[in-house]
Amino acid sequence: MRETIAKVDKKDAKLALAHMIVAFTALFLGGICGLLQVLVRSGKMELPAGIGYYQLLTAHGVLLALILTTFFIIGFQFAGMSRTAGTLSDKTRLAGWIGFWTMTIGTAITTFYILTGEASVLYTFYAPLQAHVGFYIGLALVVVGSWIAGFAMFVHYAKWKKQHPGQNGPLLSFMIVVNMALWLIASLGVAATVLLQFIPWSLGWTENINVLVSRTLFWYFGHPLVYFWLLPAYMIWYVVIPKVIGGKIFSDSLARMSFILFLFFSIPVGFHHQLTEPGIDPFWKYIQVVLTLMVVIPSLMTAFSMFAMFERFGRSKGASSLFGWLRFLPWKDARFLVPFIGMIAFIPGGAGGIINASHQLNQVVHNTIWVTGHFHLTIATTVILTFFGAAYWLIPHLTGRTFTNQLNQLAIVQAVVWSIGMLIMSGAMHWAGLYGAPRRSSFSLYGNSSQAADWIPYQIAQAVGGTMLFLGILLVLYIVVQLLWFAPKGDEEFPIGETEEHAEKTPLFFDKWWLWIIIVVVLILLAYTIPFTHMIDQAPPGSPGYRNLC
Repeated sequence: MRETIAKVDKKDAKLALAHMIVAFTALFLGGICGLLQVLVRSGKMELPAGIGYYQLLTAHGVLLALILTTFFIIGFQFAGMSRTAGTLSDKTRLAGWIGFWTMTIGTAITTFYILTGEASVLYTFYAPLQAHVGFYIGLALVVVGSWIAGFAMFVHYAKWKKQHPGQNGPLLSFMIVVNMALWLIASLGVAATVLLQFIPWSLGWTENINVLVSRTLFWYFGHPLVYFWLLPAYMIWYVVIPKVIGGKIFSDSLARMSFILFLFFSIPVGFHHQLTEPGIDPFWKYIQVVLTLMVVIPSLMTAFSMFAMFERFGRSKGASSLFGWLRFLPWKDARFLVPFIGMIAFIPGGAGGIINASHQLNQVVHNTIWVTGHFHLTIATTVILTFFGAAYWLIPHLTGRTFTNQLNQLAIVQAVVWSIGMLIMSGAMHWAGLYGAPRRSSFSLYGNSSQAADWIPYQIAQAVGGTMLFLGILLVLYIVVQLLWFAPKGDEEFPIGETEEHAEKTPLFFDKWWLWIIIVVVLILLAYTIPFTHMIDQAPPGSPGYRNLC
């Protein structure tokens, strides 16, 4: 008898698919900008039609690091909520659509001002660079729309808990709530600086801006943003991959504990991005570096859980040697292989993060292209490849189509192309960064400097790797278009793993949300109250705005 596949409700599927379409549109546009950037940095190309390098750099960062990720994550999480905590209510779904359209309108406004050259302020929009007010209003709408979506997810989870007293929430739904709690708490920082500093300043209502406060509020948001991207990848690793390979979740309790620890240690750590900033006492930088390094604990918990799951699966199939389980993994299944490549990439990526967060080592690589290489290794490889792997089952599940053998083989080719391209590009960025090559910069001979001449071969390598990555983008977009509209009709599973039969029962203690939020607030107050007060009480005169239209 054919097993019945649990399906996401069709109305919920439409909501999730709308987010996916915007996400992959952003991937295409941001990918074009990225390709042009690496070609320009090679010194072998000049931009046509008055297009500015920093115009492209801003569009690339905003579209890929903010829009692609946020839309994909929220779409995936709405689908995950519907699959594990039941069909969304009409009110919850309506809130989801309101959030979607608010974010989409904000995205269109922000993108318009970037592409018209009115907001060449880069992804971090550091003051005193000043954009058109429309850029900041668009960003604010994206954040507000994500808040609406987040509260809709909270309400749906609370409804499930009310209907199932004395039970733990479904693991995937629990993880989604943790991630959205992290996002809402962290994005208060960027909302505050945009609404209270940048918009009045760009409108001319205030003459100057406190640069240190604006950067501090951005990085209060900017570092946990990395974990907002990363935790959905962890959800896929913990919950989906076991089902894809035919194994079991190693430990439900360990998975929940790791997510709670990520919530604790990912927010009050923004100063490790500001280690070279004057105006912040070294003691408070030290406190936040210590808290930053604490995040290694849940990361290692995740690595242990994943490889323990792989080994237990392999041994259940007859593996007996130390690494014999490797041959039993489904290497020809793109739903497994593509995220697995992302897992492996996070090993050097995580090591690079420890270097970036270490005060002495940070002095060597700060503001070099090493940081850009690290960013592409962690986000553009670990996270994005995991998202691609998820799309190969999620989109056909939502559209009622099939991930065919031909598309599976093409997805494997895409992952290989992407991996080689990223190895070349990110590797060249890391090496050039060690030689002092700056980030956030277009091609320059720096007055025929011999040191700058040494960077050029690495910049050409970056162009080669970046071109391969753009080819990878075209391949994945072809697959996604097929899965959205043209692949054969069928039933693809939304894979949700089951926990090991003999695993210890997960304590209800993990759902004490009031306790976790209190701990997060206490850590934030400990890390930020005194230094932030000093930034305001001892503030310099501030800076007028400077427009960069290049």
